[in-house]
Amino acid sequence: MMSIYKNIFDKIGKGEKLFAVLIDPDKFELANTESFTKKINTSIATHIFVGGSIVDATATEVLVLEIKKYTNLPIVLFPGDVSQITDTADVLLFLSLLSGRHPDYLIGKHVEAVSKLRGTNLEIIPTGYILIESGVPTAVQKVTNTKALSRDNIQLIVDTAKAGELLGMKLMYLEAGSGAKLALTKTIIKAVKTEVQIPILIGGGMRSKLQIEEAYEAGADMVIVGTAFEEDESFFDILSK
Repeated sequence: MMSIYKNIFDKIGKGEKLFAVLIDPDKFELANTESFTKKINTSIATHIFVGGSIVDATATEVLVLEIKKYTNLPIVLFPGDVSQITDTADVLLFLSLLSGRHPDYLIGKHVEAVSKLRGTNLEIIPTGYILIESGVPTAVQKVTNTKALSRDNIQLIVDTAKAGELLGMKLMYLEAGSGAKLALTKTIIKAVKTEVQIPILIGGGMRSKLQIEEAYEAGADMVIVGTAFEEDESFFDILSK
């Protein structure tokens, strides 16, 4: 079976744009899984991300198992903590919070995760994670006790992404944060895309089809949307296949 990372890389090489729906177990009603997942299946979504900053220990696994009843799309863990790792998903983004300087989120949590990952069937993708200020404090900042990078210091954002690539990251996730007021600008996305050779994932603050299209135009290889669906499921109507 082809690895999901290779599949992502191959699709991007063919010029395809990828789209993921992010589901936060802490904010999602399990009873809505069937109807919500069916909407995902009829949308442009190519992947389902599951994760959040603060999630009950068993909630992720329960949700992943439920989602799998209704879709064949790859389920990707986007964990805010080691407790959210479950072997029932397909892929784990092994996140390194490059925008912060807290040792736990640069290496500490990763060491803690090894005992759970030893012998796992999960495909593990080393992923650089860069939080960029978005107009409001985010849950990521509060949980990790780190600051987001200034959206005005584009060179620092670019250099941070490049450093992650040189360290061996296979994906670079640029994030405005859950509930962000401001999406990342085309200038930021384009600047990072010009500098790094690995796939660029963009998330946070996008609440319109135009914003998604602009992110793709600027160089995003995958766009991830979560809050917009939490606030209004009719958002699926403008993202049908």
